[in-house]
Parts: sequence; structure tokens; C-alpha cells
Amino acid sequence: MSAATPSVMWAQRPNLVLITINVSDCINPDIKVEKDSLQFRGLGGPEKKEFAINMKLYQSVKPDTVKYAVRPRCIEFALEKVEDAPYWPRLLEDKNKQHWLKVDFQKWKDEDDSDVEDQGGDLEDMMRNMGGLGGGMGGMGGMDFGGMGEKPKLDDLDDEDSDDEATMPGLE
Repeated sequence: MSAATPSVMWAQRPNLVLITINVSDCINPDIKVEKDSLQFRGLGGPEKKEFAINMKLYQSVKPDTVKYAVRPRCIEFALEKVEDAPYWPRLLEDKNKQHWLKVDFQKWKDEDDSDVEDQGGDLEDMMRNMGGLGGGMGGMGGMDFGGMGEKPKLDDLDDEDSDDEATMPGLE
């Protein structure tokens, strides 16, 4: 019986290629990294079946600086590029699309991104830091509202439709 091909995700930075091989509960992985290739073989998954892959890389990496971690759900690699830039157009030497290979957008960092890491947080935190969501129309004081020349007046709105004064029934 031949070994199955695991799914692989990859991302890159100016000096690194990050590779994740998705094999859960991997037992005794056999890993070999050379300057132009990464080879993996191991038992894993719920059925403890054999997985194997041999990837011929787009360009050279430094085999003596390879770092990897065998985690419960995957094996993660950090491969240092021989040349810092430019970014690789693909992971593999072969131009053909591989069904098992995907881009890891959570780890990806574009060439034109600054060196400052993302601050994280959710949309509300981001908006609060930008001045929005804090007090109404923060930062919109000088806007031209569609050529009207001034801010619209809201005095003429009816208050009859307001739900603010409705009484709530008591809790039982």
C-alpha cells in the first residue's frame, strides 16, 4: 500500500518560507531538508496511516538553520531562504498546480507590508483605535455631505416613532 499525500500550506516572509504539513498525531516523523527539497514521511491521522511527500523547492534554503515543530495537528517548518529577496512566485520548482498545496493566508506577509506586526484584536478595537465607535461621528467634522455645504439638521424628525419610552412587561 502506498503512502498518502498530506495537505500542505505555505507562506513566506522576506527571509523565510513557512510550511505546514497537516498530519495529526504524527508518530516518529522522518524529516529531511536539503538545500532544494523537503522530504517527509510519517504515520498519523485517526487510522495511523502512512503519509509521505517529497517537495522540490522553487529556490534554495539553508538546511543547517531549519526549525520545525511536531504539533498535535501538524508539523510546522521555518526554512531560511539563501537570498532574502525577492519573494518566490510559488513554493515548488514545478509550475503545475498541486491539489494538496494551498497558501496559508493567516501566516502570509506581503513584500510591501511593513516590519511592524499586526496588533491583532477585533474590528471594534481597530475602530476604537481609529477614532470611530467612540462617540458618534468622530473624525467626520469637516465632511461635505453631498454638496449640501453644511451638516444636515435633524431637528425636524418626529419623536412619535421612538421605542425609547415603551414600557417593558415585568419578569415572571
